[in-house]
Amino acid sequence: MNSITRPASTLMIISGLSGSGKSVALKTFEDQDYYCSDNLPIRLLPAFVRSVLGEAEAAPRRLAVGIDVRGQSDLTQLGDWRQQALDAGVQAQLLFFEASDESLLKRYADTRRRHPLSQMGLSLPEAIARERELTAPLREAADAVIDTTHLNVHQLRRRLVTEYTLGHSSRLSLLFESFAYKRGVPAEADFVFDARVLPNPHWNPDLRPLSGREGGVRDFLEAEPEVQTYVAQLVDFLDTWLPKLGSDTRSYVTVSFGCTGGKHRSVFLAERMARHAREQGWEDVATYHRELE
Repeated sequence: MNSITRPASTLMIISGLSGSGKSVALKTFEDQDYYCSDNLPIRLLPAFVRSVLGEAEAAPRRLAVGIDVRGQSDLTQLGDWRQQALDAGVQAQLLFFEASDESLLKRYADTRRRHPLSQMGLSLPEAIARERELTAPLREAADAVIDTTHLNVHQLRRRLVTEYTLGHSSRLSLLFESFAYKRGVPAEADFVFDARVLPNPHWNPDLRPLSGREGGVRDFLEAEPEVQTYVAQLVDFLDTWLPKLGSDTRSYVTVSFGCTGGKHRSVFLAERMARHAREQGWEDVATYHRELE
């Protein structure tokens, strides 16, 4: 791994107990433009990082890999490979996910999935206990242990976005969030903008199944004069006031957009303003779509 010389590169290693939220975590990082790979054998980690990062200027700067007990010969090797990444200038973090036995049992009962260790002839409680033993070295070496016992999928996604994809630079980080008013305004929002005054793509049968991330909805909204005026006023407001928050003690700001269903107009605005923020030079920018997660 000595050929990796890009100090700005980030590697998030996702591990932990099956059913504790590892797949949700990996999908969340993927949504934040991380290059992701799931169930990577530990022995292939150095080659994977070296191959993906490479030397090309266009190579991904941020990677996330999922590692669990499936197909692994010795989980204790992960510490050595992680240290090699750190020595090469890659900012490597290991996140370990866990939950209580009761919570894991309920999740498996709800989803009717098989535990990865069930093929060993173990009952589900036995498989969970055995996995705790096998992954103990990873838990010990983890930079953070995340207990998801009392977190739903939406809470876990938002925690990962705000704690691990934002707030790692000295500059203010921005989170642009969409939501549906019928499910309530996000309590953590710093700014809230109501998109229900805009034309609603929901009433177009061709656009109804789509989200504000997709081209058809974007084209529809961008063609509306009211939307153009709304966006222009948003740009003027946020460009004026967001930089002034940089001197505050806060590490990130959440800008939330709401509409009726949280699927079209609010999503479009969150994505549109996130893109504008990146174009303006903001380094840490993320989006979170509560009703789409």
